Amino acid sequence: MAEHELWVTTLFNQYLGGVGRFFLELVGLHAEDPSKPWANFVTMQIVVVALVVVLFAILRTRLSVDRPGAVQHFFELIYGFLRGQTDEVGIHHGHRYLAFFASLFFFILIGNLLGLVPTFESPTMFPPVPLGCALASFLYFNMQGFREQGPIGYARHFAGPIWWLAWLMFPIEIISTLARPLSLTIRLYANTFAGEQVTLAFLAMVPLGIPVIFYGLHVFVAFLQAYIFVLMTMIYVQGAVSHEH
Repeated sequence: MAEHELWVTTLFNQYLGGVGRFFLELVGLHAEDPSKPWANFVTMQIVVVALVVVLFAILRTRLSVDRPGAVQHFFELIYGFLRGQTDEVGIHHGHRYLAFFASLFFFILIGNLLGLVPTFESPTMFPPVPLGCALASFLYFNMQGFREQGPIGYARHFAGPIWWLAWLMFPIEIISTLARPLSLTIRLYANTFAGEQVTLAFLAMVPLGIPVIFYGLHVFVAFLQAYIFVLMTMIYVQGAVSHEH
């Protein structure tokens, strides 16, 4: 069954079809229908990025120390919460990594919430998007581990604290680390997809009244899944950069 094309995707295919085909060919891929190189989850990601850029551009012009608005209070609350989490996880100098954590959190959160907007879909309910976030997290914590401890020091922490068990711990730790992107992907994809389907099902059965409860549940799950994803990334970063690990 063919995927229903959103109106945003239709516009991209109509006016930016050549650009879409160019990028697909750049990575060695080809669209099933050359006239429709853009998929819904790709255009929805672009919408998410555009919303994030516009939102923070507007917020930046309205920052005030003396009279902060409700929006500023909201984002300061999230910033303080994420910074507090880095401290609770045990990351030394956590502010160095906060920009990545916050970017990941807001991308996933807005992507999760986008499904509540009529004629839009949550990009995070399509496997490639959670996988992309998981790979970004995987590359980031490994890069930070290499930068903080050097290649030899970072490789040594896979061997565990007991040297004579290194032959056993090393392959276990490598497999465990390589499995992290899969774990992050499945968790985010499955929960977002399930939440989206539940909301749509109740909207189809009861258009008014009761679905409001499921809208609230959808918002809660959106925040929760963004938080869990970022929290797991924080834990991975802590394990990678900690010299005591």
